[in-house]
Amino acid sequence: MKSLQKWGVIALSVTAGVLLGQAPGIQRTVVKQQDVSVPGREAVVARVEIAPGASAGRHTHPGEEITYVMDGEVEVLVEGQPPVKYKAGEAFVIPNGAKHDARNSSQKPIHLAAVYLVEKGKPLATPAP
Repeated sequence: MKSLQKWGVIALSVTAGVLLGQAPGIQRTVVKQQDVSVPGREAVVARVEIAPGASAGRHTHPGEEITYVMDGEVEVLVEGQPPVKYKAGEAFVIPNGAKHDARNSSQKPIHLAAVYLVEKGKPLATPAP
């Protein structure tokens, strides 16, 4: 039975990677996905690790992203705004549809807790030009 559970976790991780369109050096693990009180929306809670020197790549979400920096320092680039660095204990919100990127310019991995309030049935992340 434990073997089946292990394969289920692996399958969930692979599926999450495909849905999230993970860039090299980014590991997103969906912790919870559930409907919310807003019709047509769902919450997706994910644990995110960004390797040293890695970036998520420019992308958008079909809803808001609310992220808490658990450790390290992340640089967030939102189109039309200057880059902002957030360190452990700080949080940021990315507006619905905003083209953005997050990168780790340090020598250590950074860890984030992200909550996405997004439209059901749409890809969680879409690459942006």
